Amino acid sequence: MPSRKPKPQKSWSMHPSLHDDVARLLATENLSFSFHTVDDDRDCTEDYDTNIMGRFICRNRACSSKGWGSKKIAITIRMYPGEKYNARVYHQRCKDCNWLSRPILDASYADRVAYRIKKWQGIQMETPYFSGESKGPHNRDLCEGCRHGHCEMRDMAWFSRMRI
Repeated sequence: MPSRKPKPQKSWSMHPSLHDDVARLLATENLSFSFHTVDDDRDCTEDYDTNIMGRFICRNRACSSKGWGSKKIAITIRMYPGEKYNARVYHQRCKDCNWLSRPILDASYADRVAYRIKKWQGIQMETPYFSGESKGPHNRDLCEGCRHGHCEMRDMAWFSRMRI
């Protein structure tokens, strides 16, 4: 029997299942957007890189990692004509085995996406406080957002190395 090649691991994912959470937050300002399912930035009218929080579980059966939390999950939020948006969430690699892992997201996803759309729509808001102290340095080698040039920590990591 021929051996099956493993599927290539994806560096990012989209989360249309979280659209209802975003829609509820947008409705507070009478905004109604739909989720743009096409993962393409060609027609987007706005885009913004930021970070959200969540948890990762390594799916490599040979790895003993129990998973990890992250306060710096890179995300690119995009807006499209016709009141549509999407968000690309970048994965992270397990520090024990280098396997790519898709995040389990918390409420910061909907909060950040809704906040950015409201800003793009000209709604004046205070910058929200996003709690969550990072328990360690950002590892660019494990962050797919850094690898693809969409992590706001990428330049900070470079800057911190320059200040030795």
